[in-house]
Parts: sequence; C-alpha cells; structure tokens
Amino acid sequence: MNYRDLQMFLTLTSIGNMGRAAEQLHMSPSTLSRRLAAMEREMGISLIARDSQPLSLTEAGRRFSQYAEQTLYAWDALRQELNPHVSELSGSLTLFCSVTASFSVLPEILARFRERYPAVDLRILTGDAEESIPRVESGDADLVIAARPEQLSAGLTFKALLDSPLLFIAPRHASAVPGLHSGEPDWSSTPMILSATGLARTRIDQWFVSKNIQPNVYAQVSGNEAIVSMVALGVGIGVVPELVLRNSPAAGRVRILPVEPELEPFLIGLCVQTRCLDNPLIQAFWKTALDG
Repeated sequence: MNYRDLQMFLTLTSIGNMGRAAEQLHMSPSTLSRRLAAMEREMGISLIARDSQPLSLTEAGRRFSQYAEQTLYAWDALRQELNPHVSELSGSLTLFCSVTASFSVLPEILARFRERYPAVDLRILTGDAEESIPRVESGDADLVIAARPEQLSAGLTFKALLDSPLLFIAPRHASAVPGLHSGEPDWSSTPMILSATGLARTRIDQWFVSKNIQPNVYAQVSGNEAIVSMVALGVGIGVVPELVLRNSPAAGRVRILPVEPELEPFLIGLCVQTRCLDNPLIQAFWKTALDG
C-alpha cells in the first residue's frame, strides 16, 4: 500500500460513489474496485460496505480513513518542509506510446514529471505506433506520444517534440538481397518489407509514385521493429523511422541506403483532445514535456 492508495481511498469515501470517484481519479470503475479490493486483502478486513448508496464505511473503514488522513497530512508537511517547490497536484493520467517511444522519448520527460508531481499516478501503456492517435480519440488514453498524421482531426491538439527521418535500410552485405548493389537498387527485383498501413506506408507509396516505380513488395508487416529485424536477416529492403533504427538491437546489421529525394521525416510529439487541455494534470504533463 502506498500514498496514492491512501489518497484514492479518501477520494472514494468523500464522494461515496464508485463511478464518480473513478472519473475524478481518471481511472475506470473496475480499476478502482480492484485497487480497493487489494487494499482490503492487505488489511484483512472489509473497509467499505458496497451494498449501500452512497457507499458507507465499516467501523474498520472509519479507523482506516482517520489513519489515511493523518498519514497524508504528515507526508505533505514533511515533503513541503524538505522541498517547498514540489507540487501537491495528485490524480491519475494514462499515456500511450510505442515501445520505441517508451525508452527513447519518454524517460527524460518522465523523470522531470516525477520530480515535480510525485503524487500523480502516471499509467504508461505501450503498443503499436499506429494505435496512438485512435487511443486518444477514443479516450482510452489521456495523452499519446505519436507521429503527427497527415491530417489531424479537428478535436485534437498536437505539439512536436522532435523529428525522425524516414530511412531506407538494407542488410549490411549487399549480396544478401537480389537486385541490391552499390548504386540505387533495382526496384523491380529487390524485395521490399513495408509497413502494412499507416503514415510510413503512405509516404513510401507516394515516393514510389513520384518516381514512377512499381516496387517488388515481398512482405507487409505491422511494427517497425519487425521491419528492422527482417532486413537484418537479409530478407530485403525496408523503410523505418530513424528513431526506431537507432534503438534497435539489430541496428549494427543493417545500413542506410542513400535515396533521392529523401522521404519526409516524422514529427514525433504529444497529442491530446483539445477539450482536455484545461485538465490540470494534462496541463502539468504538457508543460513538463515542452520544458525539455
């Protein structure tokens, strides 16, 4: 049990309704219920009578509530004494990003955010980069770190943090791939490993059309990390963001192919529903990210 659990418990008891408390805590009612159940298992006794509306405390729950209030008061007093610059902002935020972004873009932001807002519970979800924008549009995530799409929905706000060139990559040894030699590849015979969908695929297709090239598409895959791995194995040529290549364990087994014109780079940044920018937690994370 930690200080965030104590704050969660006090929020729930003050509101008296699981759904409304979950909304204020920026989590689902099922998540709140599971965390409460975990606290009760740790205590070995029921803290809240769930069969009443509004929710009511058991006798043990009332004593625990007093303990939680006293503990949090003492903790806040000590924290302010030791570091008067620490914010008292608390609550929960859900952020979604790709696996690559989670260890290349996020760590520095997260370190600053944790130092400034230690009471905020930041939930990090990772998955395919193509899921990012749909996640924030649906409300499954409060914020996402993503590549800016060609067309940004009217209800979203995006702020770029960095750019990442989109690169053609080939195996270290040219002889491993048919049609690949020291000059420009023979596109009609060189096998290509491309993203099945998404921004990268759109830009690659546009590039081939602009050069009147009919590519030899060998495989269409989901996930840039998989493209780097397949290229490293000698399957063919791929196209990935430089950020992915830089952080790939297979980077030493591939090389970058110089092509003209270069593909338009990705803009990597934060995206949020515009109507949520007034949320103090989102404001805090947004400002922390841009401060870097």
